[in-house]
Amino acid sequence: MDVDLIFKTAAVGILVAVLNILLQKSGRDEQALMTTIVALVVVLMIVVQKISELFSLIKSLFSL
Repeated sequence: MDVDLIFKTAAVGILVAVLNILLQKSGRDEQALMTTIVALVVVLMIVVQKISELFSLIKSLFSL
């Protein structure tokens, strides 16, 4: 497993946590929620891409 994926996910999580705190303190709760949702979608896209690569590797490994 690539350690870079873990670091990317952690970096997005830390960035979103800081943005979320700043936006909530300034009274922009809706924007904080949208930031969290967008970050979740971005991380899910990265993970789905890696899972797709894994399935294609397994497919080529077993010559399916």
